[in-house]
Amino acid sequence: MDFRNRHIVHMDLDTFFVSCQRLLDSSLNGKPVIVGGAAERGVVASCSYEARYYGVHSAMPMKMALRICPNAVVVKGDMDLYARKSEDVTNMIAEAAPVYEKSSIDEFYMDLTGMDRYFGCFGWTNELKQRIEKETGLPISFGLSPTKTVSKIATGEGKPRGQLQIPFEQVRPFLDPLPIQKIPMIGTATYKTLSRVGIRTIKTLAGIPEEVLVRLLGKNGSSLHHKANGIDSAPVMQHHERKSISSERTFTRDSMDIVQIKGLLVQMVENLCYQLRAEQKVASVIAVKIRYTNFDTHVQQSKVPYTACDHVLIERALELFDKVYERRMMIRLVGVKLSGLVMGNYQINVFDNVTIINLYQAMDRIKNRFGKYAVQRASSLYDL
Repeated sequence: MDFRNRHIVHMDLDTFFVSCQRLLDSSLNGKPVIVGGAAERGVVASCSYEARYYGVHSAMPMKMALRICPNAVVVKGDMDLYARKSEDVTNMIAEAAPVYEKSSIDEFYMDLTGMDRYFGCFGWTNELKQRIEKETGLPISFGLSPTKTVSKIATGEGKPRGQLQIPFEQVRPFLDPLPIQKIPMIGTATYKTLSRVGIRTIKTLAGIPEEVLVRLLGKNGSSLHHKANGIDSAPVMQHHERKSISSERTFTRDSMDIVQIKGLLVQMVENLCYQLRAEQKVASVIAVKIRYTNFDTHVQQSKVPYTACDHVLIERALELFDKVYERRMMIRLVGVKLSGLVMGNYQINVFDNVTIINLYQAMDRIKNRFGKYAVQRASSLYDL
């Protein structure tokens, strides 16, 4: 692929949750602000640049954050507000961009390839940035380059409220001096592995033979080698917002075994929540459906705070089942549907407990490796 003529934009809303809260309360402007859970056991979901100055960062235990930044203002998050503001920005980008991808609640990619013949891509993007900031009041940064990876890195380097263009011939000079952690796919474990063998800058990483990196890191080594050299053919995937996910089961034999039916509901919710977290989405509505032996079908649904947590949605699903199951009659089908989906990391504003966050992360790692049924609640180990 010829990267010379590609024009990929990455846009990222600056400290999105904090910026949304500041729209509601201007007294937060200029102050160190932390969005997160309860002080003793919660974690930092987001923080302002003033708080980052003291070393506060996302996913840090709130207790530690307040110890290093005692004058911070702590605000409990509001996922409904964030979802509405994200949708406002999404609609503006959808109206303007020929192809766009929403990669999270506050991040977007756009493919402007070909538009340079008629518009200056940098000038066009800067106008869109100014329009978003003026109409929503939310600060936003962007990076423009031939690839998604370089554009994302450029956005980070330009923050806050930055705009940075990296032409094809400047890609390597731009990447080379940066630390390897700037490459999005390098996490803590990969960084430690590379650092142990003296690879700490992107220039050093780019110079390592691809086969050596594959031996060191497995198949990810090849991808890392390409990205360190500014090569990334990943396309901008046209955005199509899926609004719901569901699961249902028709029984081999109609049943009135409520214990087993509730166990099956628990299993369904577990699997749907795992799917949400894998797709970095949260839900705001849950519905439970039953079909009686005479084919009468009934549904009960309820709004919930945006979440992808098993324990929250399981409790609500069982409550809805008790409401919808009104007859002493055999059941032939049961189902669960999660809707009102938006992009959002499941750790953000949905947990107040560091231990629960660690538990869900550990469970998801096991499921990613061994399959979605590798870890289940005992109450869900029923089959009908």
